[in-house]
Amino acid sequence: MKGTVEFMLSKKARIRNKIVLYIILIALTIIAVFPILIMLSTSLKSLGEIRASSFNLIPQSFHFENFAKFLQSGNWGRYFYNSLYCAVFATVISYLTNSIGGYAFARLHFKGKNFLFALVMVGMMVPIQSIMLPVYLQIKNLPLAGGNNILGVGGHGLLDSNWGIIAPLMAGAVGLFLTRQYYLGFPTALDDAAKIDGCSPLRTYFSIYFPLSGPILTTLIILKFTDGYNQYLWPLLVINSMDGQTVQLALAAFKGSDVVQWDLLMAGTVVACLPIVILFFALQKHYVKGIVSTGVKG
Repeated sequence: MKGTVEFMLSKKARIRNKIVLYIILIALTIIAVFPILIMLSTSLKSLGEIRASSFNLIPQSFHFENFAKFLQSGNWGRYFYNSLYCAVFATVISYLTNSIGGYAFARLHFKGKNFLFALVMVGMMVPIQSIMLPVYLQIKNLPLAGGNNILGVGGHGLLDSNWGIIAPLMAGAVGLFLTRQYYLGFPTALDDAAKIDGCSPLRTYFSIYFPLSGPILTTLIILKFTDGYNQYLWPLLVINSMDGQTVQLALAAFKGSDVVQWDLLMAGTVVACLPIVILFFALQKHYVKGIVSTGVKG
């Protein structure tokens, strides 16, 4: 009888805990989704309704023409091309550099490995704003690029080009850390078998580790693509011409010094979010698996 009572009490406690957990999760979901709902609602409102003193989440009348006006307001095909070009190439190149570096730190043995890895991790703590000036000068004075001579003078380097945006994104401490943690979970028998077959470290990576990198590859694709696609401050420094603008720079044109065209800005923001939303929903299962598999290992 006593055991039955204790079981019933524990069952009620578990149900109560689940209810509390669900309430917390629902509240957090509402907090996360509410700004998105406001964005969607604003994109379908008239400018007069947006500026009205009263707020309605559901528009009084749906103005789908906001999206047509947005697309007609500039050379958005070119802007989306620039953003996608930078995001795709930054993602591909950074994955190769980060994964090969992570493989080296995880599976190879060389002097100073731990010290070098610690230096790389310092890069995760340095704000990007503190190194923008030296990176800008490196991009501008890159030898044999943009009219520069062998000494890096005489031209503009990679400024005002897509590769000027891509160059600083081609490597990163976060990606290297994630791939290192992922490769630490591989059994050492794989390395031993590769050595017996006479594989060099580079061949071992491309023959064994790269084909097994699906989860972490998906994680890096989402993280790097999102980072490259959403870049604003760095392209603002590098890009000078209208044709070289990315989507994020072009959206800022709707925010004037006196007036903000909220209807077109929110319509443009909705359209600009679509590539990332599609990418995430297509890869979310593998993304979660990649994050879980990169838990801290020795």
